[in-house]
Amino acid sequence: MTSTTMASQQAALATLLARAGALAYFIWALLHFQAAWLVYKLGLSMPPGMASGRVQQDAWNLLCFATIASVATVFNWRNDVRAWWTNLVVVSATDIGFIAFVLVPGYMPWWPGALGPIFWIVGVLFSTVAVLVNRRKNTRFDTTG
Repeated sequence: MTSTTMASQQAALATLLARAGALAYFIWALLHFQAAWLVYKLGLSMPPGMASGRVQQDAWNLLCFATIASVATVFNWRNDVRAWWTNLVVVSATDIGFIAFVLVPGYMPWWPGALGPIFWIVGVLFSTVAVLVNRRKNTRFDTTG
């Protein structure tokens, strides 16, 4: 197998993995747009006060995180390392907090509560391997230096 063939196969693999990761992150974002709406409605149903304001702020935060993740997926699709970092940080921070403060204490059932974290892990795994394969491809066959 020639190095050109191997390089093109690695590029195809990196593209496939990047797109699978982007799709997982996009599904995560869609789930969190829905969660933001539901949390917002929860805040509206509460008596006016600090607690309802904080719940509505949580809805706003979810909306912002989902928006950032969905925009970054456009660049994850292209296997962009900055988008990889963006979704790694934003989605990880969001779901780690959700797991620690909502799922583990039992405020939401594990199913369907685990859907977001499942898509987070799938997105992280596929996009990470895509970035690593692409990095290896670019360094292994680089003849400039």
